[in-house]
Amino acid sequence: MPELPDVEGFRAALAASLPGRRIAAVEVFDAGVLRNSTARAFAERVTGHRFETPCRRGKWLLLPTDGPTVLVHSGMTGHPYYVARPADPDRFDRLRLALDRGEFRFSDMRKLRGVWVADGESTIARILGDLGPDALDVDRDDFASALRSTRRLLKTALTDQTVIAGLGNLLADEICWQARIHPLRGCRDLDADQLRLLHGTMRRVLRTSVRHGRVPGLRCWLTRVRDDHDAACPRCGTPLTRARNAGRTTVWCPQEQR
Repeated sequence: MPELPDVEGFRAALAASLPGRRIAAVEVFDAGVLRNSTARAFAERVTGHRFETPCRRGKWLLLPTDGPTVLVHSGMTGHPYYVARPADPDRFDRLRLALDRGEFRFSDMRKLRGVWVADGESTIARILGDLGPDALDVDRDDFASALRSTRRLLKTALTDQTVIAGLGNLLADEICWQARIHPLRGCRDLDADQLRLLHGTMRRVLRTSVRHGRVPGLRCWLTRVRDDHDAACPRCGTPLTRARNAGRTTVWCPQEQR
């Protein structure tokens, strides 16, 4: 599932190719990815406009033009990308914007989220919902305040986009493991030192992940082994523990994350 580092990678790649490009034509291969518009209405609203600089809010990719803004949420399998030379669409391409140079495409196998179009900040805000502070930008005090404000378990809070925006299942487990804090502890049980440690760990994990464009399976990271059969902690070799939490698999080391 694309998390903040993946979406930041999409943004950076599109920032190098989209700004200034005019939308000449729209082809919708599967209208099911359009969440607040019909194919015809979407084409009428965006055709003729020029893209400006893309930006990101949490897991959302925003593609502003000199008119409306196109919003993309990749869900589990979505991939927005630019192609310099037109070619036959990929089997999972759902949307194609022909530009005055190249094409913007959105590919998505499972179609769990999709593409929105919005005029103005108020409409954008309604689509984004009540997002918490962005995980890449939030400072230590605001991070601590966000976690102290909820009675939820740590893993649940970290992956709740209204608490901290941008973190998903892999990142939350990786952050907790690197900080040596149990992911199923209550947020209000964390002291100031633990909150400070979590914030610093999150910043470090995100910076590394953004450089890789994903949550990387580095040799000393939990992500490298978490899906292995009989997976063991990369630090101490203790067999990892798994549990379902809020519908997601949570993984931790029972020796180091007590």
